[in-house]
Amino acid sequence: MTSLARYVIRRFVFAALLVFTVSSASLVLTRLAPGDFAMLTLGVDARPEALERARARYGLNRPIAEQYGDWLAHAVRLDFGESMQHGVPVGGLVRSAAANTAILAVTALAAATLVGVPLGIVSGSRRGVVVDAIRAASAVAVSTPSLLTSLVLLAVAARTGWFPVGNMRSAGESSFADLLWHLVVPATALALPIAATFERLQSRAMRDTIGQPYVLAAFARGVPGWRVVWRDALKAALRPMLAVYGLVIGALLSGSFAVEAVTSWPGLGQLMLNALRARDVYLVAGCAAAGSLFLAFGTLVSDLALAAVDPRTHE
Repeated sequence: MTSLARYVIRRFVFAALLVFTVSSASLVLTRLAPGDFAMLTLGVDARPEALERARARYGLNRPIAEQYGDWLAHAVRLDFGESMQHGVPVGGLVRSAAANTAILAVTALAAATLVGVPLGIVSGSRRGVVVDAIRAASAVAVSTPSLLTSLVLLAVAARTGWFPVGNMRSAGESSFADLLWHLVVPATALALPIAATFERLQSRAMRDTIGQPYVLAAFARGVPGWRVVWRDALKAALRPMLAVYGLVIGALLSGSFAVEAVTSWPGLGQLMLNALRARDVYLVAGCAAAGSLFLAFGTLVSDLALAAVDPRTHE
């Protein structure tokens, strides 16, 4: 077995452990939290007999260890139980919400990468007023949380009518153009701080790489500057970016939960928020499993990309 194959297997094992740990902890902690679905549904003034019947119906009268063991036995078969709120399997609800979150996250990540990395290359390889403007804008964007950015963008959209306010599609619309139009506000709110982070990381990496002897030698031989920067220096300068890409994906996911709640985007964040409010333990665990799966996938992609650029990482 090659070193790369062993490296990939270790990454997959880590991903599986991450999903298991996060989903299990979410179920147990939600179960231990004060109140439960029966009390929140029937109210604190409900008769004890009614509360007991409701708890027996949803398995909330069982010990936590017994309930967790039963859930785990089904979860290994990808059966996360039935949502107490909606009365349907958790899997279907989570898949639909996860697809919506993936649309938002991929759009924001693509926009952040296409904007942040080239700007970082430019600001790390040049000097002047343009570079100073890029760095100033980057400093503002990286220090502004996605939640605040989304609130500002929503206010602008509501006042001007340029972009839709809330939801994923307009009533009666199913076109791709309508989806893109609704993506502008939430995706921009997520992409701006990430693009700024990419710019700063890429700029520093590019400056360090350009100072290396082999790059200076290429300049001394008369190789055009654009070719040295965009061909020779870029590959080495991408390593720090790829090393943190998985972490950025995790931050993107956690940030998207807040943005989804503000912009009423029907993704995992909105679904999990409602599940937490209702103490829907199985739906909370399912959402947490999907979220940790996104994080594990992002980390795996980052590790594989870094291994492709720098083979020493998996030796």
